[in-house]
Amino acid sequence: MKYGTLYLIATPIDEVNPLESEAKALMLKACDDADNSLFLIEDLKPCRRRWIRFGLDRSFIDDFILFNEHTQRDIEQDIITQIQNGKNAYLMSDGGLPAFCDPGQKLVKKCHELGIRVTCTPHSNSISLAVALSGIDCSNFTFAGFPPRKPDERKNYLTNLKKVKMPKVLMDTPYRLTRLIEESLEVFGDTTAFIGMELNGEEEELLYGKLSKLLKKVNGLKKEFILIIK
Repeated sequence: MKYGTLYLIATPIDEVNPLESEAKALMLKACDDADNSLFLIEDLKPCRRRWIRFGLDRSFIDDFILFNEHTQRDIEQDIITQIQNGKNAYLMSDGGLPAFCDPGQKLVKKCHELGIRVTCTPHSNSISLAVALSGIDCSNFTFAGFPPRKPDERKNYLTNLKKVKMPKVLMDTPYRLTRLIEESLEVFGDTTAFIGMELNGEEEELLYGKLSKLLKKVNGLKKEFILIIK
């Protein structure tokens, strides 16, 4: 049986703005296919209030599954099993981006490890989007930006970055994708990493695993990307 998908539903952080149009269309479709949909929410009252304000069918509120720091350990495996059996899971927080400094990071990580597709509805900040989709614990992280262009400066930059004992978020131009992975493997060793390519695009691809494994998959590719090194 084909696995389902874990969808992160980005919502407004305020109590006024509407749900983004693609996200709303996705949730309406999920309601139409309720037998194959899991609605994961962080807290009942605020999510119920938002659900109704977004114009979604209130009859599905009774189907909400509480997924937060108090429940995730007990229900995570059951959710994973249902996704593996073909159901789609829709994770919505009280407001903002699920799995970004929010419950859901471990669920995303488990999905990556099991080969379950993870994606997110449109979100305007690529850094927070990559962090949420990575499955890496980024409760604290360093945004390292673009490494210098010159080889010696790049090597020194990455070597100094190795001293930082938290996940590192890196970016570069599409034609330096392979080069940056090669350099990271040399400097950081064969550690766990995440590459988010063409985020929110039609050709979106998320890769999670050891740098050596990721290098084999991206070798020669030229795509917009964000790299997160654990």
